[in-house]
Amino acid sequence: MKRETLDIICCPVCKGDLELKVEKEENGEIVKGKLICKKCEVTYEIEDGIPNL
Repeated sequence: MKRETLDIICCPVCKGDLELKVEKEENGEIVKGKLICKKCEVTYEIEDGIPNL
């Protein structure tokens, strides 16, 4: 996942903004991490560069 993706996605539950927590990044691509909703606090994993929303 590229950081720019954060500009176009939102929480599928409440449509809130997502906060990015990077665990592993390679060549500008976030390979592993988490997206956390600032509004409802639901957490979504990023595995192999794919956000699991």
